[in-house]
Amino acid sequence: MSAPARPKQAVILAGGRGTRLRPLTDNRPKPMVEFHGRPFLEYVVEMLRDQGFERVLMLLGYLPEVIQGHFGDGSAFGVEVEYSVTAPDDLTVSRVRVARDRIEDSFLLLYCDNYWPMRMDDMWRRFREVGVPAMVTVYSNVDGYRAGKDSVVVEGGYVKAFDKSKTMPGLLGVEISYAILTGRVLDLLPAEDELLELALYPQLARRGELGAYVTDHRYYSVGALERLPATERFLARRPTVILDRDGTLNRRPPRARYVTRTDEFEWLPGSLQALQLLEEHGYRVVVVSNQAGIGRGAMTEADLEEVNRRMLEDSGDVIEAIYHCPHDWDEGCDCRKPAPGMLFQAQRDLDLDLTRTPFFGDDERDAQAAEAAGCPFTMVSEERPLLDAVRALTRQREAVPR
Repeated sequence: MSAPARPKQAVILAGGRGTRLRPLTDNRPKPMVEFHGRPFLEYVVEMLRDQGFERVLMLLGYLPEVIQGHFGDGSAFGVEVEYSVTAPDDLTVSRVRVARDRIEDSFLLLYCDNYWPMRMDDMWRRFREVGVPAMVTVYSNVDGYRAGKDSVVVEGGYVKAFDKSKTMPGLLGVEISYAILTGRVLDLLPAEDELLELALYPQLARRGELGAYVTDHRYYSVGALERLPATERFLARRPTVILDRDGTLNRRPPRARYVTRTDEFEWLPGSLQALQLLEEHGYRVVVVSNQAGIGRGAMTEADLEEVNRRMLEDSGDVIEAIYHCPHDWDEGCDCRKPAPGMLFQAQRDLDLDLTRTPFFGDDERDAQAAEAAGCPFTMVSEERPLLDAVRALTRQREAVPR
């Protein structure tokens, strides 16, 4: 298979009636339900633009004029928007078939009711690695966020089985679309109408031609009434920063030594001022810290709690949440940095968009954890302490129009 070009077109399936969202959908399609004064679909379109997409094709059915009237030709949103309209009760195979001649050879396919903070550069790298004509994004669901919704079996970076009925043994992971597809997979569409994912993904999986981009970052939905509160919190985009502890906030002890008592905790110059500046600019502060001294027997959880209490008192309770990994160096956990487990735990607890959450640390392991989680990362050091980095962040925030 010749290598396709990186897609510049996104195709959004947005034609359903949204019956699970009634009465909100009595007079609008479900992706037009508003959060913070803006329709859900607007957040999706702006993310696509920011990720380098230039064209959006919306496949509509129910109340298409509401979406068309809001987005127009897309120029107000920095993209070119086109529409294909079919009957409200058509399934997605029919919608795609009608629009087939307007779908490019390489494209991104989305469901209109899911928002997931995509990182297209990383997705495209993965797509090129797996070397298949299609790749779907899979939420790992290891936290049981979508209980009973697992629909795939993933092995070695490929979807080995796809079961939308969710009855097959061994399913682990939720297919959330954000799929990179090449035009030739559309040749597999059946003549009869059905859901596109049922028409394509099981047979691609059987052929070994369906890649999987697995993510631990939660996605947010406008698909059902009970999911709206979390989506509301997520799309509020409350400013948050994540900070390493030792070497970033306080003086780092020598290797294989730990801050085991409060009198061993020494703030670095300017770090308390940095925390105060973050508070003044409306940021939540989250701390993530490797504490292998617990696993190595040099300290206890109670010792760490005392140190944390001192840190919170000194900072005026600016810090909203503290996460730590208690495991020894070689236990193989998913929380010890450079693993991103603590960052994803903070994401789930606080409904963060990690792609919009700066992470400051002093160690290459911090940088690696940030990369794995998708956080923008800034390295701090004696030459560029936390206070300098926070000043730069807050100046940048002040410069952004509200």
